[in-house]
Amino acid sequence: MIIDMHTHIFPDKIASDVIEKLSRVAKISAHTNGTLAGLENSMDAAQINLSVILPVATNTHQVEKINSSAAELNEKFSDAGIFSFGCIHPDFANVRAELSRVKNCGLKGIKIHPVYQDINLDDAKFLRIFDRAAELDLIVVTHAGLDIGFPNVIRCSPQMIRHVVDAIGNFKFVAAHMGGWRNWSDVLELLADTKIFIDTAFSTGEIVPRNDFVWKPDDLKLLDAEKFLTFVKIFGADRILFGTDSPWSSQKVSVDFIKNLPLAEDDKAKILGLNAQKLLEV
Repeated sequence: MIIDMHTHIFPDKIASDVIEKLSRVAKISAHTNGTLAGLENSMDAAQINLSVILPVATNTHQVEKINSSAAELNEKFSDAGIFSFGCIHPDFANVRAELSRVKNCGLKGIKIHPVYQDINLDDAKFLRIFDRAAELDLIVVTHAGLDIGFPNVIRCSPQMIRHVVDAIGNFKFVAAHMGGWRNWSDVLELLADTKIFIDTAFSTGEIVPRNDFVWKPDDLKLLDAEKFLTFVKIFGADRILFGTDSPWSSQKVSVDFIKNLPLAEDDKAKILGLNAQKLLEV
């Protein structure tokens, strides 16, 4: 079973505009049209059994609507291999009640994005979210490290993740992008002895740029096989979740990257799906 723990979709009526805007800001190509149908087609091509959608609330007014929509989507499409998490915003007024509603709606976790939400991960506003999520046994997925659309802005560094773990203790916490996009040396140094999960989203192989922008070749390089294997050695295969950040990475290329690693088949199976299956309890 292959589970992609990190995907994004947008409503059909705005998907085209959103994809164009975000791809232009980040100077990268999209690998689907950003719709639910586009994700399903991508899953078929990559032979992915389940994709987890991670919505992000960029303001407090979106939170309740996004969570309600996520619950409705799950009722319709969970049997088809599509499952959405919920969201929360650090400035949302009644975090405790809304996270309870997330739990009661059957959503297994929430996604946060400190860069888009403009608050550091270890701020007290986020800590209260993590504390409540831990009480409810909800999974928390955070964007970690740099964001390709916000050069030099880090609101979720490995150091901040360490502060959160030290403050909250052990909970179901996933640091996306191999624990901190382009902060990978610090991830290995600071987070290996924690119990957090990391996902592979937008972190392996090479970035596919837009044709109308010029990149330096070295800037396109992400983690190659050798560097990825260092993470497996130090973190262990049990704590790495397969994710793509679709539509921003190709699901098929990302699956093939893991399959082609010189790893034991058991470890590949853990990364591609077994770890997520256990975490999601599916």
